[in-house]
Amino acid sequence: MLGTIREFWRDQRGVAMILVAIMLPVLVGFAVLALDMSRANGLHNDLQKGVDALALAGAAELDGNSDAWTRAERALGNLVSNNTIFADAGVVTLPGTGSATVNPTYSACRSRGQISWCFLASIPASDSSPITSANYAASAAATKFIQVTAQPESFTAMFPVSYLSGSSANSFNVGAEAVAGFTNALCQFTPMFICNPYTSLGALQTAVSGTSKPMVWLKEQTGGNSAQYGPGNYGFLSSPEGDKSTATLTEMFAVTNPPACYSQNGVTTRPGNIPPVNTGINTRFDLFDNSGPYKTDPTVNPPAPNVRKGMVASGSGKNCSYSTPSSGQAKNYMALPRDNCFYNGGCTQAGVLGDGTWNFYGTSTSPGYWDTNYPKDTSKGQIVKNVCGNNPSRYCVYNYEVQHQSDAALRTSFEQTAPACNTTTQSADRRLLYVAIIDCGANNVQGGGQTLPVQAFASMFVTEPAGGSPNADIYAEFEDISTSVGQNTLKKLQRNEAQLYR
Repeated sequence: MLGTIREFWRDQRGVAMILVAIMLPVLVGFAVLALDMSRANGLHNDLQKGVDALALAGAAELDGNSDAWTRAERALGNLVSNNTIFADAGVVTLPGTGSATVNPTYSACRSRGQISWCFLASIPASDSSPITSANYAASAAATKFIQVTAQPESFTAMFPVSYLSGSSANSFNVGAEAVAGFTNALCQFTPMFICNPYTSLGALQTAVSGTSKPMVWLKEQTGGNSAQYGPGNYGFLSSPEGDKSTATLTEMFAVTNPPACYSQNGVTTRPGNIPPVNTGINTRFDLFDNSGPYKTDPTVNPPAPNVRKGMVASGSGKNCSYSTPSSGQAKNYMALPRDNCFYNGGCTQAGVLGDGTWNFYGTSTSPGYWDTNYPKDTSKGQIVKNVCGNNPSRYCVYNYEVQHQSDAALRTSFEQTAPACNTTTQSADRRLLYVAIIDCGANNVQGGGQTLPVQAFASMFVTEPAGGSPNADIYAEFEDISTSVGQNTLKKLQRNEAQLYR
């Protein structure tokens, strides 16, 4: 009997079944918990991917124009649709149906279907800091970001979570949130800003939207870093590499494709006094500084295909030069004229804005641009007007001459449109400067080193060689602007990016 008991005590057969019986509930519990975690994680991923896509779609419309909120809401409702599974409600579609409802307390916040969103002017520097009403945008123009939140969805676990949490409920809510912003930048851009010569961005847009383009007399601000910039003044932007040398800045005005991108969210003005950069700009007119590299290497910074500037060319290659016409030649040489007057509340010659009229066709006593340069075929001028309008922009006339250089009726024994010193020409856009438009009064622009918001980017056609010291003036026409009223010619330079921030 005693031996039988000892034998039973030492017998280990079947012990695995005992361990399995003990551990089976634990193993099943872990398996159920793993399934719940996988389901919850899948639900959260679906929600997060949905709000990420919705935030990016909405942010892509936040370009600062007055209808940005309307377009963003349209994008949220129509561009993206995402389904979630594993919630108690089954398959849930983001954003869902229905019209947008405006929050009665904060007009920047709205909701539709399974999502809500708020338009933001700023976000906290730290991701751990919550977004509050202080970050909400007051208008579409001030909006830089959009916050999209998915309505929390109920999730019931198979694992008895209530035993672990001490709560009677065996379910919890799963939600997601995303914040995206919009960046509008222009690349291959000359590092230059001008103070808006108009009273507002709207007034500038109205002036640029017609066929007759306004001329601006751009004046470099002088007086050091304490000098206040006013309408029509121009200044320079810091290069992306931070190089502050005058030679680098001048080179960026000379090259065909400046290696620079500037964001509409803000540009930084270049500090310090800067000598005129006319030697860089004037390479576009076939005028090369003898001390620089441009004249000795014809492949470096070639001129535009049309460089007419009312000057007489002589020589060729390295020995080529331009000079002012003599008294006997003057009647046959004329650059694109300036506006008849520049006004300040009237044609008083005191302001920086042209009056919009210039001497295209002259009179018997005062010849104009066309009859001076093409005296044998003045009738062609009417054809140009048919193409460019009765009060044509100088840029349109310039392009007409480029496109009809081989037209026998436009050949002349006087100044030629084609460059004489460097015949390696570029496209007609070579005489365009791309500038940032700043509201210098509202932003109290003084000197350099300031980071300033950009109202818009603009292209400007330089009508004559830029002046050097001490009067570094530039005469140019506004051609296009990077807002909704523009002609989209700046699109090739634009880099619009919607980016997730949270």
